[in-house]
Amino acid sequence: MAEKTKILFIGGTGYIGKFIVEASLKAGHPTFLLVRESSVSDPAKGKVIENFKNSGATLLYGDLYDHESLVKAIKQVDVVISTVGHGQLGDQGKIIDAIKEAGNVKRYFPSEFGNDIDRTSAVDPAKSAFETKAQFRRAIEAAGIPYTYVSSNCFAGYFLPNLAQIGATAPPRDKVTILGDGNAKAVFNKEEDIAAYTIKAVDDPRTLNKIVYIRPSNNTISFNDLVSLWEKKIGKSLEKTYLPEEQLLKNIQEAPFPLNIALAINHCCFVTGEQTKFEIDPSVGVEASALYPDVKYTTVDELLNQFV
Repeated sequence: MAEKTKILFIGGTGYIGKFIVEASLKAGHPTFLLVRESSVSDPAKGKVIENFKNSGATLLYGDLYDHESLVKAIKQVDVVISTVGHGQLGDQGKIIDAIKEAGNVKRYFPSEFGNDIDRTSAVDPAKSAFETKAQFRRAIEAAGIPYTYVSSNCFAGYFLPNLAQIGATAPPRDKVTILGDGNAKAVFNKEEDIAAYTIKAVDDPRTLNKIVYIRPSNNTISFNDLVSLWEKKIGKSLEKTYLPEEQLLKNIQEAPFPLNIALAINHCCFVTGEQTKFEIDPSVGVEASALYPDVKYTTVDELLNQFV
C-alpha cells in the first residue's frame, strides 16, 4: 500500500483549521502541526493541541516568523495547508519563501476558505482582506508552487445558528432582518464537510493548480428561501424587515472593527450574491460535491433542524 501523503498544518488550532486537522487524522494522513511553545501552555489552544496529539498528530515546534523552524517543518512533509486567521493573512509570504527554500512541497493550500477572491468584488474592509489573499495567489503562481485554492463559501456554523442576524445568539422566532431584497443566493456548508472535501483534494490530480468550489446545489439558497425554510420548521411566520443596500453600506462605514468586516462580508454574500454570480470555469476550477459524490454532505435543511 502506498504511503499516505504527509500534511503540515500552519494555523491548525484556528476556527476552520481544527476541522481540517481532524479530517486529515481521520483519513489516516501523517498529520503534522506547527505549534509555538506559547500555544501549548495557552489554556484553550493547549487543550486542542493535546487532543490532536492524542489522536496521532505530530507536533513540530516552530513559528511562522522563524524562517529556519518553518523550513525544517516543511521539509518533513509533502503538503502544506495554511489556515491562519485574519490577522496573519498578510504574513503568508513567509510560508511561500520557506516552501521555495525547502523545495519538496507537492501542494500548498493557502488560507482562503471563503469566497473566490478572484471573482468577488467587495467593499472595505472585506475588500482589502480579499486583495491580500489575491496577492498571495499571484505570489504562489509566480513562484511555480503547486497549489489548490479552496473556496468553501459560508461557514454554516457561523451563519446558521442565528440566521445571519448580527449579534443574535439564536435563530429568530419573531422578527428577522433580511439584507437587500433577499433574492441573492449564497452557499452554506458545514465545517466538517468543508474539511472532508479539502482532505479529499490533497492527492487528487484533478484539483492540482485549481480552485475547489464547495457549491452543492442543496446548499445554494437565497436569504428569502432560508427564512421561509426556517418558518416552515418553527410553524410560524416571522415579521420581516428588509434593510436596503444603501443603509447597509452606511452601517459598514460607521461600524467599529471587527463588526465592519462581518457586515462587509454579509453585503457581498447576501446582497450582491458574489458566491453564485458566476459559472465555474472548468479551466480554473472544479466543484467538490460533483468531484466527490461519496462525501455525504449535510444540507441546509438538515442543518436547520438542530436549532428548532
